[in-house]
Amino acid sequence: MIVAVDHVQLSAPPGSEDLLRPFYVDALGMAEIPKPPALVGRGGCWFQAGGAQLHLGTERDFRPSAKAHTGLRVTDIDALAARLQTHGAQLTWSDDLPGHRRFHTHDPVGNRLEFLQPRTTAARPGGRTG
Repeated sequence: MIVAVDHVQLSAPPGSEDLLRPFYVDALGMAEIPKPPALVGRGGCWFQAGGAQLHLGTERDFRPSAKAHTGLRVTDIDALAARLQTHGAQLTWSDDLPGHRRFHTHDPVGNRLEFLQPRTTAARPGGRTG
């Protein structure tokens, strides 16, 4: 009966919207989308890229999770990694998921994000795949 993930909600401290927007829009290339009028007063901000939506809602006693994260599939992981690094993000690459290249980073309030790209079967120059 479930056909897709509609959105992922992350938490953020109240008043952090202006800190989050440059990361999600400029660094990640997502578009900010308007919240429904009935929800605007709650704070937070919503973003979308392709079919993926991330909703950041404010939470008074916000504390980022050490392990929980959002996993986002990307088409050019190297370009995204370079873009994030130019915006000051720290990346942690991981090779422990077979068939994928991936890294983790954190948004400005500490939410953990994973970006992954399936490896291709064609060999790249230098003998690497994907």
